[in-house]
Amino acid sequence: MRKIVLILMLLALGCTESPRKKSVEKITSQTEVSENKPRKIYPVSKTEKEWKAQLNEMEYFVLRQKGTERPFVGKYDKFYGKGSYVCAACGIKLYESEHKFNSGTGWPSFDRGYDENLEYEADTSHGMSRTEVKCANCGGHLGHVFNDGPRETTGIRHCINSVSLQFVSAYEPK
Repeated sequence: MRKIVLILMLLALGCTESPRKKSVEKITSQTEVSENKPRKIYPVSKTEKEWKAQLNEMEYFVLRQKGTERPFVGKYDKFYGKGSYVCAACGIKLYESEHKFNSGTGWPSFDRGYDENLEYEADTSHGMSRTEVKCANCGGHLGHVFNDGPRETTGIRHCINSVSLQFVSAYEPK
């Protein structure tokens, strides 16, 4: 009789373990699916292999992996030529030089951009709450937007990585 009770108890434990194990596997697979949800399709859409072939290492790190270049090293931090700034990945116009200002942060700063070509997304990475700004044409990470820009204009500061931009001069070469 004791053997029968012991066998029944083992069976009961075995039965309760199996559904729990399946339930954990189900949650894990659902989590993997939600983490790997499809990305937004942009007008300019390429595979990661194609982006790696087109962009240099730093451009890829910033534009495709949401990295940040070190402050005060970008080619456009203290550059004030007259013209436009376009996305380094796809060439769409993002900013005008007349809206660029020296924020002292070490990155190019603009008080506004072409909103129809920009996309804004909440960013809570690194324990901060910020607004990420991306190219609406290719999804490339540009930088972040803050509410500490010039008060006499918009009060907004688009803090942008130089490697996310290409400058197009307003003057036509002769």
